[in-house]
Amino acid sequence: MSSSNRVPLGQKAAFGAGHLVLNLLPGALGVFMFFLLTVFGMDPVQAGILGGLPRIFDAITDPVMGFISDNTSSKYGRRRPYIFIGAILSAVFFILLWQMDETNSPTYNFWYFLVMSLVFLIGNTMFATPLVGLGFEMTTDYNERTRLMAFSQTVGLLAWVIVPWFWPMIPNADLFESQAVGIRTLSLYVGLGCLFLGILPAIFCRGIDSGNMEDRKKLTFSSIFSNLKDLFASIGDAVKNKPFMRLCGATFLVFNGYQIVASFSFFIIVFYLFNGDYGATGTWPAWFGSVGALVSAFMVIPIVSKMASKWGKKNAFLISTAISIVGYILKWWSFTPDNILLMFLPIPLMSFGLGSLFTLMMSMTADVCDLDELLNGMPRKEGTFGALYWWVVKLGQGLALVFGGIVLQAIGFDGGLATQSDETLINLRIADIVFPVVTAGLAMWVMWKYSLSEQRAKDIKNQLEERRGKI
Repeated sequence: MSSSNRVPLGQKAAFGAGHLVLNLLPGALGVFMFFLLTVFGMDPVQAGILGGLPRIFDAITDPVMGFISDNTSSKYGRRRPYIFIGAILSAVFFILLWQMDETNSPTYNFWYFLVMSLVFLIGNTMFATPLVGLGFEMTTDYNERTRLMAFSQTVGLLAWVIVPWFWPMIPNADLFESQAVGIRTLSLYVGLGCLFLGILPAIFCRGIDSGNMEDRKKLTFSSIFSNLKDLFASIGDAVKNKPFMRLCGATFLVFNGYQIVASFSFFIIVFYLFNGDYGATGTWPAWFGSVGALVSAFMVIPIVSKMASKWGKKNAFLISTAISIVGYILKWWSFTPDNILLMFLPIPLMSFGLGSLFTLMMSMTADVCDLDELLNGMPRKEGTFGALYWWVVKLGQGLALVFGGIVLQAIGFDGGLATQSDETLINLRIADIVFPVVTAGLAMWVMWKYSLSEQRAKDIKNQLEERRGKI
């Protein structure tokens, strides 16, 4: 690999800092939103609207931001100005989002949160979509792309070591005088941390030289209607790209199979391992989440990166997903009240599922962008592909949250009860295993005929360099 294709460690670290922000903001948001019901007086319908409407808004803004960054002309590059401004806006509005007063009426807090959520998402989209696109263009080397994504995902997963501890911290009377104060204070710390980390990719990372990139669209108010036509054409190109659609389909299945049952492990720990005793449960759920993130970051991702270099990205995905299936099945025997520590046993195996997913899929999406340039020419569409990929993730996550609630209701689970029936607990444990196993198996089937091998990716790269030179 030539030195021009190797991403320096400093740039990898800065890109990883951006991914820490990408994980920390939604992770903290997910925890804090639970307290909309218990602290800020909203009913479940209001909380559901506040969870769903922003995702619809995301579905519109993400592809638009991807198109804008793809076609931007700037001496600082196509992505970095947006990342810098978006990091600042995301951090500031995340802090403001949670400065609600619990003494306000639920209606006031509802409208305040809704408006601030939409403003926050504008800033977050301005940050996140160009950041993802920047990662796709930081190197043109097949294996270096995997190493870059592995590094960034490792750093990003540190957010999930931190986030589970917000649960026991917020209601801790020794730390905060009330839960509302805890949320307002923690949001300040999260926002300031994300502000500092978020601007690092804009300062230190470098993408392709886009100075001579052909066929970029003019981004002016007078050309807005023609831009919309070009935006839909770009989306159409992505949808016609079969390897990309396989990546989206497999990601949808693996990630959202996990998301459907994401809360189930918490309920199983509380109601099965500790018979509904929250006091005895203590911090065990937080430890379960943190250990899983640490194992993924420092054991699974390095292994998967080496597997991808040796056997190819598709094979690394198939092997990793198969290992995760074994881990999920193992939960049936390892979650037992007789020995609490055994619940950590399947974590290394399960972690191969999510731990490998975004490392490999993001690397393969970068390869797909090369294929798109070969088929459809300039400008390169890293921003558009990245936006559509994450839109699929967000859409699936929203559907998974809804479906997870339906599953809990169907099996008779009632979180308001001190204990659950034996039948409910058995069905809960079965669902906790079956859904991720089935969706992981379907994802393997989807990826079985993925066609962008290392050799084909290198052939495409050579054809592109012959046509337009190196970038």
